[in-house]
Amino acid sequence: MKKPASGGGWRAILYSLKKAREVGGFWKLWTAMRSKNACKTCALGMGGQQGGMVNEAGSFPEVCKKSLQAMAADMQGAVRDDFWSTYSLAQLQKFTPRELEHCGRLTEPVVVEPGSQYYRPITWDDALGRITKKLRELEASQSFWYFSGRSSTEAGFLLQLLARLYGTNNVNNCSFYCHQASGVGLQSSVGTGTATIEFEDVEHADMVMLIGGNPASNHPRLMSTLMGIRNRGGEVIVVNPVRELGLVNFRVPSNTWSMLFGTKIASLYCQPHIGGDLALISGIAKRVVELGGEDREYLKKYTTGHEAWLASLEQMSWAEITEKSGTTREEIDDIARRYIKAKKVVFGWTMGITHHVNGVKNVQAIANLAMLRGMVGRPGAGLMPIRGHSNVQAMGSVGVTPKLKDAIFERLEKEYSVKLPTSPGLDTLGCMEGAMDGSLKFGLCLGGNLYGSNPDATFAGKSLAQLDMLVYLSTTLNTGHAHGIAKETIILPVLARDEEPQATTQESMFNYIRLSDGGPRRHEGPRSEVEVIARIGEGALPKAPLDWQSMTSTGKIRQAIAKVVPGFEQIATIDKTKKEFAVAGRVLHEPKFPTKDGKGVIHTHELPPLLGTGNQLRLMTVRSEGQFNTVVYETEDLYRGQERRDVILMHPDDLAARGLKHDQLVSVTSETGRMENLLARSYSDIRAGNALVYYPEANVLVPRSADPESKTPAFKNVLVVVEPMPAKLPVVSKKRAVAGAT
Repeated sequence: MKKPASGGGWRAILYSLKKAREVGGFWKLWTAMRSKNACKTCALGMGGQQGGMVNEAGSFPEVCKKSLQAMAADMQGAVRDDFWSTYSLAQLQKFTPRELEHCGRLTEPVVVEPGSQYYRPITWDDALGRITKKLRELEASQSFWYFSGRSSTEAGFLLQLLARLYGTNNVNNCSFYCHQASGVGLQSSVGTGTATIEFEDVEHADMVMLIGGNPASNHPRLMSTLMGIRNRGGEVIVVNPVRELGLVNFRVPSNTWSMLFGTKIASLYCQPHIGGDLALISGIAKRVVELGGEDREYLKKYTTGHEAWLASLEQMSWAEITEKSGTTREEIDDIARRYIKAKKVVFGWTMGITHHVNGVKNVQAIANLAMLRGMVGRPGAGLMPIRGHSNVQAMGSVGVTPKLKDAIFERLEKEYSVKLPTSPGLDTLGCMEGAMDGSLKFGLCLGGNLYGSNPDATFAGKSLAQLDMLVYLSTTLNTGHAHGIAKETIILPVLARDEEPQATTQESMFNYIRLSDGGPRRHEGPRSEVEVIARIGEGALPKAPLDWQSMTSTGKIRQAIAKVVPGFEQIATIDKTKKEFAVAGRVLHEPKFPTKDGKGVIHTHELPPLLGTGNQLRLMTVRSEGQFNTVVYETEDLYRGQERRDVILMHPDDLAARGLKHDQLVSVTSETGRMENLLARSYSDIRAGNALVYYPEANVLVPRSADPESKTPAFKNVLVVVEPMPAKLPVVSKKRAVAGAT
């Protein structure tokens, strides 16, 4: 498959037309995309009351393949009536992630029971009865509750409240497998766990330093903003071990000039080794100080810990920095000089920074570098974790964490006159380990793909199999429904965001609360998430100090959120005022930090060693251009020129060093698992010594090593050995052998 010359462009437009044909025509897809609902994919905050395809600044049209893919998936026909009796679990386990996604919309509850190899349809009353009966039988500490970022704020708040009233703090969300390191790192540095900027700040920056991310594939609508920065003469510095096509040249379809001629995105592209980020960032800071580019007055007045950090930078040798980062001193000098020249700088990052055992330290180092020149606490500059799920930030905001913030805890107890549990709750990986050791018996997943998002896929499957019951609230099938099977597994079909009968809300990565109007249902059978949660609460906790029936109203839930979640007061009337708003106290346009002493905290770090010895490669798992998180919409990865997913992409030098040829079958082995019959492909855009394999298929290789502070697993920097598969002898069938003998 030939790689295109640029990202976006005519291919994106042709793809849009293709998806329109699949769902019944352009007008049908256009109407769905223009409805007043927040986008279902990344957290850039598109849509809302300005209508779909509109960003927070009011720009139109803003649309990307990810949102089209998600919408088309929700517009599928229903799963066929004979599907469940046709395909056994063993057969479903052979389906690819893409094949499962394209089986159709789930429209009726199904269950797979102990001893059975098939799901079978059941009634809603039967399904809910089974769930509530199990909850009444168990101790609260034997349950866990997992949340996806695609659910509504109202559903997230209500379900975490149900779990607390039930008596457990085993409440967590998909952020623990992506951006939890960002939240912990930012909270410890600047006092807030979210972006310190609003969308308009990025629009006015004269430099964006993009570290460990690939928005051209995963957050395409950010590309128009990066284009605007370059068109104004600004800089986009990209730090990534892989030279990603869309970050080199991108054609933004909504801009005629860019569409025709393309836009050069990266003004400088730096390729450190996987795991070399902390050394590189520290090196940039060291060079800025050597060149006299630091803001000493800012550091003294608005930060603590800077003296020790500056002293550690002075003691850090350039030999150590260059060796551990994999970059040259000249490259670091170039970045530092450009940074010093810039007046308004935004630092953005994704899982290339957080998916490490030192993920929190990586984030703290970025915050250090920003505060070194006073780039936190001023308009047009700041820190921007680029979040993948459209509403994952709201999950954390309204209490979907093992430990509630003190203010929310106190207000919940006062509002409902209850004593909430205070025992430590388990993070996501902790819940998986609890399932494996038998201490947990029940799990409920509000959306997402818990199995598919886990490291060590073999362990994940075995762990979930130990549960007595696992409940999924889903719209379509994913690998979790095939491989993440408990003794009894129930799938409850729920409505998509734009099918909800009532308005719901979502929070963008810029702390902006958007209102979704919902819309007509596409299929009979699925139910609203809040209705399902309220029914479970009513059956499991009939004596709880909560009117469960009233909690089927999203308006009532928003009133409760407004009372207990600081900064969310305006959400109580958002359905009436239609006034979307930014959460108060998070955007930092002045150097006044929400920390104990009002100052930013500078952290000092030791540089971790660069892993890998002998014939080992440093591996990172990545998403393709045709997928969104664990959901695979298309098999091909257009921007990397790959038509299939069972490949490992390696630098030509690494292929030659192992005596391998392009497209040779290989095995890939880590300390945790092994993948066989992958095609080793020559890929010159990756830094030598490193390799790429697609997520979630490669999770079997990823160990359960996690950052000790955030509990985020290290999906990046996995040491692997790549070896040729043994040659297969020709297979001679018995029939042919007999015929030949005769």
